[in-house]
Amino acid sequence: MDASGTIRQRTVAAVAEDLVRSLGDTVLRVAVDGVDGAGKTCFADELASVLEDRGVAVIRASIDGFHHPRAVRYRRGRSSPEGFLQDSFDLAAFQRLLLDPLGPGGDRRYVTAVYDVHAEVPVEPDVRVAPTSAVLLVDGIFLHRDELCGCWDRSIYLDVEVAVAAARVAERDGTDPDPAAARNRRYVEGQRRYHARCDPRRRASIVIDNTVLEEAAVVTP
Repeated sequence: MDASGTIRQRTVAAVAEDLVRSLGDTVLRVAVDGVDGAGKTCFADELASVLEDRGVAVIRASIDGFHHPRAVRYRRGRSSPEGFLQDSFDLAAFQRLLLDPLGPGGDRRYVTAVYDVHAEVPVEPDVRVAPTSAVLLVDGIFLHRDELCGCWDRSIYLDVEVAVAAARVAERDGTDPDPAAARNRRYVEGQRRYHARCDPRRRASIVIDNTVLEEAAVVTP
């Protein structure tokens, strides 16, 4: 590992080195998982930048591009934790259009989004062709669930204290920073159910403590 740079920069560099060592003549599918506010998108973007500086082709995607429409997401009720866990994403489309084409035997023709959750409208699929050797970096919640955990060649879990994550989301979205607030029940309890059923810390290839952003460090190699 390069001895220069901040703790976070060294951590990102070490993860990049791990992925480079795992590269072959196919696409390496990598998940960046964590609760809302864990810092998944930023970490994945930083990792992508380091990989690209090393000449690696990177495909960036997020499970957020595969949200279900509002009617499906809230069919169990607006505050339902089970609805948050089970109904947020179109997992079939996520696998069929992104993960499977970039997996073993896939044709490398992939799509990174089918729905714009902010505008609440479907998006026209933009079909692209992946190079033979590349890294697919996907950020998002619930990526170590049973339906998906077998799809990743490597996976990262960003571990963050609940209160810290809630404060970050509040700063970003203007929500209540109290994890125990009634309006946060859907999300906090949904994540608790996910962790109880899937134990993403155990399933991940790499666990990183991202509670203090500038001190992000690997805690489970």
